[in-house]
Amino acid sequence: MKKLQIWTPLIIAVAVIAGMLIGAGLRKNIPFERNILNTGNRSSTQEVFDLIRNNYVDPVNSDSISEQAIKALVQLDPHSLYIPPLNLSSVNEDLQGNFQGIGVEFMLIKDTVNITNVLEGGPSSKAGLQTGDKLIKAGDSLLVNLGSSDKVKKFLKGPAGTTVHVTVLRNTETLVVPIKRGNVPVYSVDAAFVLQDSIGFIRINKFSSTTYEEFMFQLEKLQKEGINKLIVDLRDNGGGILMEAVDIADEFLSGDKLIVYTKGNKKPTIEYKGRRPGLFEDQPVVLLINESSASASEVLAGALQDWDRATIVGRRSFGKGLVQEQFDISNGGAIRLTTARYYTPIGRNIQKPYGKDLSEYHHELIDRYNRGALTTEDTAHLGEAYKTHGGRTVYGGGGITPDVFVAVDTTTYSRSVYEVLISNQIAQFILQYYLQNREQLKTYQNSSDYLQNFQPDEKIWNDLLTITQKKNSDFTARDKDIIMKRFKVNLAAQIWGPNGFYLTNSPSDHMVQKALSILKEENK
Repeated sequence: MKKLQIWTPLIIAVAVIAGMLIGAGLRKNIPFERNILNTGNRSSTQEVFDLIRNNYVDPVNSDSISEQAIKALVQLDPHSLYIPPLNLSSVNEDLQGNFQGIGVEFMLIKDTVNITNVLEGGPSSKAGLQTGDKLIKAGDSLLVNLGSSDKVKKFLKGPAGTTVHVTVLRNTETLVVPIKRGNVPVYSVDAAFVLQDSIGFIRINKFSSTTYEEFMFQLEKLQKEGINKLIVDLRDNGGGILMEAVDIADEFLSGDKLIVYTKGNKKPTIEYKGRRPGLFEDQPVVLLINESSASASEVLAGALQDWDRATIVGRRSFGKGLVQEQFDISNGGAIRLTTARYYTPIGRNIQKPYGKDLSEYHHELIDRYNRGALTTEDTAHLGEAYKTHGGRTVYGGGGITPDVFVAVDTTTYSRSVYEVLISNQIAQFILQYYLQNREQLKTYQNSSDYLQNFQPDEKIWNDLLTITQKKNSDFTARDKDIIMKRFKVNLAAQIWGPNGFYLTNSPSDHMVQKALSILKEENK
């Protein structure tokens, strides 16, 4: 108790100091009374700060104390947060839809950087780098034995227009290649293809500043290929920029229908409505969601569900109905502050409950799993009942409940299968197989042709056993089938990227198969 009494004044002082710093950073965004802030006298906050700095028993790092205090101050809800200056650039990149670098994907094999993909049209592609090249140096810095991908990226990323000379090992030849860095796109639409029977598939992994543009490009392309029904995959999409989701919803809704509205204690109600004729207003749509679909994903799903415009398939979404705005502060960092709640067109706020113990909120998905809510349709969370514009009953509170429930895949693997699937060895084997059989694999016209006609043979199986140091006796026939299917799917990803992965995986994807059955039933 005595220790608490001793530390209480310091804690209060730190909080007050942090408040002062935040106030300075937000001054441009928040109205204030100048006669209060600018008295010309030495403030009590500065007095306490000086007291700590001049009298505390140990040296005090003012910046460190301020950052810790700021973090504590913004823990008002689960989604308000402080972004330190060092992290701000990378955090913003995720929503900007691009970063500045050389445009390659790579894998660390025995602490050597192996290029697994060269972005078409990107800086490395223009410089002549190839899949399979090994990066040895960037400038004078060795890239070998760095131990982590993040450390490698620090040497390869840099401002657009700057040049980095990379030393490359290609087979047995060593090359020094100058690469002029540029803006490298980070796509939010992973995949878009014709699945079957005039049914299109589009997967969106997040809502960045380029998502609507990417979505429209892919939708127009699919329409030219003859689709008249669509599956939109929002599984594991944690959200992002609200307006990108609003604009996509507008493509499915006619007229000026309300899509979402936001309301906060300090913010007026803002309504977001349709603004243009949609490209897919009348055709059947299925949206796929799961327990990790959140925020802007729930805006899109909620709007189409409220207007009875799409069938929502999957499992209850995350339940994030809070809206954040990002404010830069004077130390070079930023604060993402919850400023409003969003509501679906019929007035549902699907934010799941949270209290003072935010750890409970973040463990809610684990609680769902433990009580079987991912394998059996979950109704325990249901809040107030609402009627859609078509008269169907839907619920607020705790996420978007799907119209059609699909349980999580509970297929169990033997220990031997699990060890193979999570090992880096199978990824290395796929890369080596691709490099050795590149010309043969080019004979497949596309991933659909590959899906129908490529079958892993016994040689591949035996080579896999060798590289993973396993024996045939370690696996049942079912185990072998699982591993060979995963090999086929991941090899497709190596050749055609996410498009190849999702198309080749679709026959084994229970949600996709359910969506297909729903759309085919609508034709009868």
